[in-house]
Amino acid sequence: MDFLNELNDAQKEAATHIDGALLILAGAGSGKTKTITTRLAYLLSLGIDPSNTLTLTFTNKAASEMRERALRMIDNNAAHPPLLSTFHKFGLMFLKLYIHLINRKNTFVIIDSDDQKKILKSISTDLPMSFVSKEISKYKNSFLNADEVFSLAKDTTYKKLAHIYDKYQKYLLENNLVDFDDLLLLTYTILNENDDLCREISDKYQYIMVDEYQDTNEIQLLLLKKLCRTHNNICVVGDDDQSIYGFRGANHKNILNFEKDFDAKVIKLETNYRSTNQILKAANSLISFNKMRYDKKLKSALGDGKEIELLKSYNEMAEAEAIAKRIKNLIDRGVNPKEIAVLYRINALSRSIEDGLRTHGITYKLVGGMRFYEREEIKDLISYLRVFVNPNDDYSFKRIINKPKRGIGKTTILKLEEAKGNKSFLEFIKEDDLSFLSKKAAKTLKDLEKTIEFLSSLPIEELPEAIEKTLELSTSYKDEDKRRNVEEFYGMMHERKDLNLREFLNELSLESDQDKITDEMINVMTIHASKGLEFEHLFVIGMEEGFFPLNEADIEEERRLAYVAITRAKKELTLSYVESRYIRGQRSRVSKSRFLTEAGLIKGERVNLKEAPSGGMFKVGGLVKHKVFGTGRILGINKAGNKTKLKIDFGHNIREILSDFVEKA
Repeated sequence: MDFLNELNDAQKEAATHIDGALLILAGAGSGKTKTITTRLAYLLSLGIDPSNTLTLTFTNKAASEMRERALRMIDNNAAHPPLLSTFHKFGLMFLKLYIHLINRKNTFVIIDSDDQKKILKSISTDLPMSFVSKEISKYKNSFLNADEVFSLAKDTTYKKLAHIYDKYQKYLLENNLVDFDDLLLLTYTILNENDDLCREISDKYQYIMVDEYQDTNEIQLLLLKKLCRTHNNICVVGDDDQSIYGFRGANHKNILNFEKDFDAKVIKLETNYRSTNQILKAANSLISFNKMRYDKKLKSALGDGKEIELLKSYNEMAEAEAIAKRIKNLIDRGVNPKEIAVLYRINALSRSIEDGLRTHGITYKLVGGMRFYEREEIKDLISYLRVFVNPNDDYSFKRIINKPKRGIGKTTILKLEEAKGNKSFLEFIKEDDLSFLSKKAAKTLKDLEKTIEFLSSLPIEELPEAIEKTLELSTSYKDEDKRRNVEEFYGMMHERKDLNLREFLNELSLESDQDKITDEMINVMTIHASKGLEFEHLFVIGMEEGFFPLNEADIEEERRLAYVAITRAKKELTLSYVESRYIRGQRSRVSKSRFLTEAGLIKGERVNLKEAPSGGMFKVGGLVKHKVFGTGRILGINKAGNKTKLKIDFGHNIREILSDFVEKA
């Protein structure tokens, strides 16, 4: 068991825990994978049959890596290796054996997201497919059938959605198809309805482990409870501070309630092997502002390093220029580009940074996303601009003829192509009789041609507002990210009013050329995509209110996302903010993100007032109001970390309250 000697005390305690539920709270960079794989190796080294273990992960890559690492630690000659799989793969294996218990054949076929959207499209095209598929997934994971959805529907959209859901479910059943949500939903249903089978499966998997437990949803929790029907030997590893997938259905409360749900022991892994003290100090300070969390504090095994740099720029172009120069300097000094990354909260911010990198000849890899100029909504807008410059550009016109939707289908386009001869689409629509089309289609096309003719006459800086007024392009996209991307492009057009439209498009064509492919590329990605990764040199852009955190988002999840961003950095971290950005099609001043203050990196006005030695706005003897305790008189003022604590007499009831929670009476 030499492999245990490589662990610190907390890791060793977790790895050698055998019976009973265990929650391993693994802070960022604290060696969670090493701990859980060592625990599996430890169980097998004691003679526990590998076939009695089940380790559930969220990716196939994680499962195979953990299996290989665990088996390397021991001489394992078992006929059956331990089962490590994703939740969905486990569901698939289970359904192959037991789906007959709900009168289904095990010859079912799994459909992917593209298949699902095609099926939904064949049922209805009234609603956006991405919206429909997301909602149906939510319903399935909440155990709602179509009738229940219909009864809960508050408007016609959701009533329509209920009908689509009903037809979709019937289609799957008739064609013996299973979607990804069904892999878990049907597995749970069978276990719930067959207690003897549930006991049998639970007896088989005596030792259950779950990776990234903070990312589990409601149905995964219920499924785990079924698997623990006859025992309580479940070990989960995760970090409540890195729960950032609420938008996908992950339930942050699962990890917070695990101790109570399973009567579990809790072991905290707080030694960080990734980042320096300076980086962890900021991360610890920031996340301490969240109330819904376990109390833990990361400590660096690496010691001190470089101070975190705050980069202030006038606007996003200056920000991109400054960061590109810093990156070029790092590469010139011999830093491997793969050790450099730029992170952002929303996709729209990638445009300026991509432009800055291209200007300096820095090749980059957009991880888990699409380059700004390759996105559907940007291609649509560029196609309009190309038609304004060249009315004979039939390729671009065909792309935008029905964007936004105006009732022009494939049949109408085919008829136009047959009738127009050598003329371009726009030339034909303007000059010729369209009586061979329906009156509605003919009028729509004539109106479109006039709109394009009008827009073609405008200077570049007037186009964004005119396009929105006449075409309502950005508002036609249901997806908030797409609307933001269109608005970001409008901002760029305003900035380039020194060019005419043709020059602007030519410059764009050069910028949009595919960069030469190389393995040595820096990484550009959203913070969500960076989860699980680490970089020597990290830049986080867009640290402003409304951009990070987003105004409409859950502030605690936004703060966890900022915590994840900061803890991706190993040696050097730069947090960047600007004074102005384009918002909703116009340039606006923006204020620094509260996260910079909460991380202890800057002192905002509020903090200065309340951190002053005298208590700032509060004075001994002064009156204050609390929303629960009422009016009280200040008896004393003390520091509490980076906060101010007030000793207050609320009618002879003395309490100590942080100053954030009271106001002057």
